[in-house]
Amino acid sequence: MTFHPQEWLRNQAEDENLDFPEIDLGDRKADDLREFLITNGLGSYSSANIWGANTRRYHGLLVAALQPPVRRTVMFSRIDEVISVNGVETNLATNFWKSGAVSPQGFKTICSFYLLPVPTWLYEIGDGLLIKQIAMMPGKQQVAVGYTWQSPFIVRRSKEVRDESEDVAVLKLHLLVNYRDFHGVTQGWDSWQFEQHVEEGLVRIKAFDQAHPLSIYYDCGDYHVQPDWYCGYHYPRELERGLEDGEDCFHAGVIEANLRPGQSVTVFGALDDVLLRSIDDVVKISWAHKSQLVSRANLKDVPLEQKLLTLAADDFVVRRQSTRSNSIIAGYHWFSDWGRDSMISLTGLAIATGRVKVARSVLETFGRYLSDGMLPNFFPDSGQAPEYNTSDATLWWASALLRYYRETTDTQFVREQLPLLESVVDWHIKGTRHGLRMDSVDGLISAGDPNVQLTWMDAKVGDFVVTPRTGKAVEINALWYNFLRTIEFLYCATGSAGLYENPKGKPGLVGAHRKSEYYAEIADLVKANFAKFWNQDLGCFYDFIREDGASDSAIRPNQLLAASLTFPVATKEQTKSMLFVVERDLLTAKGLRTLSPNDPNYKGAYGNGKERANQYDRDITYHQGTVWPWLFGPWIDSRIYAFGVEQENVRLISRHLQPIFSHILNEGCVGSVSEIFDGDAPHLARGCIAQAWSIAELLRVVHDYPSILSTDLAIGERGVLQR
Repeated sequence: MTFHPQEWLRNQAEDENLDFPEIDLGDRKADDLREFLITNGLGSYSSANIWGANTRRYHGLLVAALQPPVRRTVMFSRIDEVISVNGVETNLATNFWKSGAVSPQGFKTICSFYLLPVPTWLYEIGDGLLIKQIAMMPGKQQVAVGYTWQSPFIVRRSKEVRDESEDVAVLKLHLLVNYRDFHGVTQGWDSWQFEQHVEEGLVRIKAFDQAHPLSIYYDCGDYHVQPDWYCGYHYPRELERGLEDGEDCFHAGVIEANLRPGQSVTVFGALDDVLLRSIDDVVKISWAHKSQLVSRANLKDVPLEQKLLTLAADDFVVRRQSTRSNSIIAGYHWFSDWGRDSMISLTGLAIATGRVKVARSVLETFGRYLSDGMLPNFFPDSGQAPEYNTSDATLWWASALLRYYRETTDTQFVREQLPLLESVVDWHIKGTRHGLRMDSVDGLISAGDPNVQLTWMDAKVGDFVVTPRTGKAVEINALWYNFLRTIEFLYCATGSAGLYENPKGKPGLVGAHRKSEYYAEIADLVKANFAKFWNQDLGCFYDFIREDGASDSAIRPNQLLAASLTFPVATKEQTKSMLFVVERDLLTAKGLRTLSPNDPNYKGAYGNGKERANQYDRDITYHQGTVWPWLFGPWIDSRIYAFGVEQENVRLISRHLQPIFSHILNEGCVGSVSEIFDGDAPHLARGCIAQAWSIAELLRVVHDYPSILSTDLAIGERGVLQR
């Protein structure tokens, strides 16, 4: 009788109604570029490549946010497993070394991998199976790693009496630990010996006196202290990024457990108390949380891709310790919570998934940090004060608030937020940081600091701003117009009133109608002068207008925001003309290029295609042709605005999204969407392996336009997702 992994997983997760699709393992190269990621809602995570090998400095079994969601610290690097059955020893780990060796090569014994209900690997050991699972629970600073021995997985036909001891697996789990900022690497030395305190079923490990202790819990077997430094690990993904690619890890000791068929051993790496002991219990809790997310989003009869996007969205929603409220991580592994990314992502990650309380909490979080009419660009990873160097995060805020209001009709909260939005307008009229101000003549917003990267095209190397857009940027003014119209709408919708400075300079208490008129008058001025952006020769919009009045005719995707926002400033005829140019030059299978290939500054490969692309190589190509999938959202909105939801238009959009939906489980981080792709085919995935707005904008558009997503985009025969 054959062992059925899917049936076993369903029973373990207590969900009899769902088949967990098996991931196609392909040709099984050691350096498989695919990775996995699981998170805990506090900024902590567990991640490695698909074989469980650490190929980045950011990989680890437990990378813990010591000041959630920042101060992320690699604490539990990995477990190297060795299994012995009937005297035959097999190494299950896969490690890369500075010498160039890949040893051991445990990936060759992996016969199956499942992303759900939690990352699950099946190792074929003789005629048995070892099942390895890694799981985290929401709000808990801990990771669980479980091993279950199933032998024999084929019932023998022989009637001979068999010694049960022949089926016992002896599992040795080598614990590798660390203690460093996740941006760095460790060099070990003999005098640095981690302190270990051993009790029954528990080891407390401390790197040094001031370090936060790591607790290792295990539910069976014996622990043997074996302190040693394992030196010379190699991280191939860091080599590609031109960064230090070698590291040493501290070998703390070995857990040795004897497993009979059907038995498990579970190891926890934790910063807090562990109340559970069994991997089965952790999987049930983890899957119950995921099932609740799917249920809350009302996704009972939708394609698998939409469910996977919803589950991936949860990775980015975190609890910020400093405010005791929610925030959004921009991307994994290395981004913290960013204002721009949070405001763009909010609708897809929270509102489209039915998590309106999370949406409100995120809005409150960033609203608390409003300063001189600006939301913070980002919160530094080391926990310092936020940075204020963005011209668009604040303007995206109104779009997020409007979507929240339309979903909830939460009039009270909107009334609380409106004075903050008013202050944004006031500061932009009189001028705020970095020369960010409204032109009193034409109502357009100008950003005047050439040394600061203010728009989302924000790459900077030293003092060199790669994509200087000083002046009046097209998307900033589309957002400005939308911001003003949103305030106008919300004052009318909520019936709010208050003290304001009217256009004639006379303060007074006015009703909602008059107050909305004030913002409408400014919006009308912006719309009348937005014509300055129209490039009649090319039939699209200029990217920005310089301070000297000259216009930049580079073809970039920023112009899509003139048509994609709730209150379009472009006409439908302008949008159709613009789309012809944008789709001809920028649209790809994985998103939209940031610059036309016909432009002399175009870069077709992120990092200039170098095998070892350093920070400079990467930053100078970041917005010079690199493809961004989040831009699918503005492109689709613009198409719907111009051509409606006619079947032919929706079918065209749906066909064009097929490659990015296939990417979700077949490239990059399985179950998620990468940050960027090369501008040139085959558009290889680059940058962060999982990006909030990449996920969010896809979720938003399939929520807003359900007919876009068909059921046969990526699923192959027998429910196996194809590579």
